[in-house]
Amino acid sequence: MKRLTILGSILSVLIPQSAIYGLSFNDAVFPELATSGRALAMGNAFLNRADDSSAVFYNPAGLGTVRYGHFHLSNFTLESNKGWLQLTTGGKITDAMSSFSDGFNLDGFRKLLVDNKGTLAHTRFHMLPNLTTRYFSTGYLFSRRYKGYLGAEAGDQFEYAYRQDHGPYMALNLSLFGGVIKLGASGIMLQRNELIGTGDPSITLDPQDNDYNKGSALIVTAGGRITLPITYLPTISYVMHNALDKAFTGRAAGAPTEIKQTVDVGFSITPQWGRNTRAHFEINYKDMDKIYTDVSVARRIIAGMELDFSRVMYVRLGYGDGFGSFGLGIKSKRLEFDLTTYAVDTTGASYRGKEDRRFTMTVSSGF
Repeated sequence: MKRLTILGSILSVLIPQSAIYGLSFNDAVFPELATSGRALAMGNAFLNRADDSSAVFYNPAGLGTVRYGHFHLSNFTLESNKGWLQLTTGGKITDAMSSFSDGFNLDGFRKLLVDNKGTLAHTRFHMLPNLTTRYFSTGYLFSRRYKGYLGAEAGDQFEYAYRQDHGPYMALNLSLFGGVIKLGASGIMLQRNELIGTGDPSITLDPQDNDYNKGSALIVTAGGRITLPITYLPTISYVMHNALDKAFTGRAAGAPTEIKQTVDVGFSITPQWGRNTRAHFEINYKDMDKIYTDVSVARRIIAGMELDFSRVMYVRLGYGDGFGSFGLGIKSKRLEFDLTTYAVDTTGASYRGKEDRRFTMTVSSGF
């Protein structure tokens, strides 16, 4: 034990502290394979409110409250953080196109960060073409995320993280006792490619196919919801991610990061304010069993609200991972559009550590 303590002390001196950023994808508070701009605006407290195609990954029981069925081929989400926007849109106009394209590959991140040390860059893109009706949804998920960081101290390494998820999915819902009890489950045959590591910032990063961690797994999300048919419609939900506790098969450099089996619970009320205005207030407790031991309880308690004006315009506020969120949305039978800002905590167990402010646009259209 003494030898391990001495070794840890030596490493803490030899390795620059600014380089130890611990890049991850915040799976404790944001375990969903495909996030919703609507949910993120509410602090990601969305277990009870999920009543659209995103219910597949938040709470499949929510498919029982889908109002209008739709077939949307152009369902996509674009997300970037404050650091990424500074890297790709700052500087001369003549450099803008080159910087923007560099923002969508790991070596491009490296080149941008060499001139902007101390910046954390993040971007995410996902597509979710789907057919969703009450009680049923099917579609295809394609998601890609990049993160990069380079400390400002001499000798700091370029830290990077890349994850690509894709696969077909299907979800079903069962409503009982007039919708008082709803049960649901979704399954996706998920293919994951992942690359997380460090490198010399002065050397081109050119990962080969065998450098990636690759694998596949059937990932099931199961959920239940109980809504009492009384004033304010008090509702409780229970959701289990990776309900079958499946591990990825391993290819190339080995299996990617496991999807842990976690449980989320939620409570909400939905008062009616006037003839055309509804409010929804919700609180969720993520990872109830504390599987992610390095994330504090205060960060896993999240809350949000949504104001619904005639089921067309929406204003959303939230509190998740220790920081505030806000969003605006419009919705019709053919179009859904959301603008959102939220933040994640890039530290470990601490509460309100280092803020990573993000901006999200979601567009879904079809018939």
